Amino acid sequence: MTKNNYYPRIIDSLLEETLSYIGAVLIVGPKWCGKTTTGEKHSKSVLKMQDPDQIKQNLALVDTKPSLLLKGDNPRLIDEWQVAPILWDAVRYEVDQRQKKGLFILTGSNAVDHSKIMHSGTGRITKLEMYPMSLYESKESNGKISLKALFSNPSLDIDGIKSSLSLEELIFASCRGGWPSSITATTNQEALYVAKTYLKSLCEEDVSKIDQVQRDPQKIRTFLKSYARNISTLASNKTILKDMQTNYVDISEPTLYQYINLMKNLFIIDEISAWNPSIRSASSIRSKTKKEFVDPSLAVAALDLSIDQLIYDLPTYGFIFKTLCIRDLKIYSSLLGGNISYYHDRYDLEADAVLHLQNGKYALIEFKLGNSQIEEGASHLCKLKDLIKTYNIKNPLHPLDEPTLLIIITGGDIAYKRNDGVYIIPIGCLKD
Repeated sequence: MTKNNYYPRIIDSLLEETLSYIGAVLIVGPKWCGKTTTGEKHSKSVLKMQDPDQIKQNLALVDTKPSLLLKGDNPRLIDEWQVAPILWDAVRYEVDQRQKKGLFILTGSNAVDHSKIMHSGTGRITKLEMYPMSLYESKESNGKISLKALFSNPSLDIDGIKSSLSLEELIFASCRGGWPSSITATTNQEALYVAKTYLKSLCEEDVSKIDQVQRDPQKIRTFLKSYARNISTLASNKTILKDMQTNYVDISEPTLYQYINLMKNLFIIDEISAWNPSIRSASSIRSKTKKEFVDPSLAVAALDLSIDQLIYDLPTYGFIFKTLCIRDLKIYSSLLGGNISYYHDRYDLEADAVLHLQNGKYALIEFKLGNSQIEEGASHLCKLKDLIKTYNIKNPLHPLDEPTLLIIITGGDIAYKRNDGVYIIPIGCLKD
């Protein structure tokens, strides 16, 4: 994907804004999510450290005078900067000396030798996290319902707005994922192959490159498969450990946590924390993290599932659908400073997602693939809102903010607002 056929990303405006008040921006996220292409879109000059025609010269300059590599029109993109970690300190120093904003964009692999970096870059270099593409960015959601507009006007009329995404198309999008190379693929077969290739590369190369420790690809694949079996659930890490030990008795708890940390550092898994308001006793509220992948296609690939299998196994697809929704919500809310958690207590009162904004507003959200589940989801959201109201009556001196929005995101085709105030929104209508 080049500048000429660039798919606009929601991070574009956030990157422009960030460059306006800080010297350098590091774009982080999973590989293949489009970091370099987006960096090029916003840069006026580019240094590609792994360019085969220039790599010897570049490395020679790193050893002699790295500041020469930073010369060029700004913002200057430094791609694959981790090839020469000293560039981090060079960028930090250059920002200090020039005292200007929007000088550099850094992109590259997450496998960085931090021992070769002297300074943190605090105040000079800031991080922006990038995800694979949302359904709106891939032009599959029509974007007729704006998350920002809903928060600005909780009485917004959405009745009758329709999504054109069929269930089969939604399942295909989940299996394909939001990888730019899969979205621009010329055939469905090619598009579906990207996530499988990603998983293979992850297991055989990436987990060993990040800290130069050789690991068994089959054990990594087993971990990912077990993790995928438990996405969108509160399964404990002990459950995953027990699952892995059926194949590898030598897998220990420290090894499991090592795998989890590796996958976090590589931006593969994306755990969701619990929201713990004071509406019940602390022992009543579940506090485990909820397990998610950064993109639903990784779960599909780890489980070696096909589109046809998921069409005839909608309960399994329901969990993958939740991962898709979490991915898109994180992307859509990024411009609003969104933070996502979940709520679940021992009485089985739950909200699949609690989306908090920087301004204090928040939404209670449930994900329901089919219309038959909407009544149950709406009941949960209304009961949770009532619980907060009851708490505030009993605690007038320390009230909790009441939710701005109650939302059920569905795989259906029509949006509307229920009489109880719950918004029903197809994922194929949503945007930032």
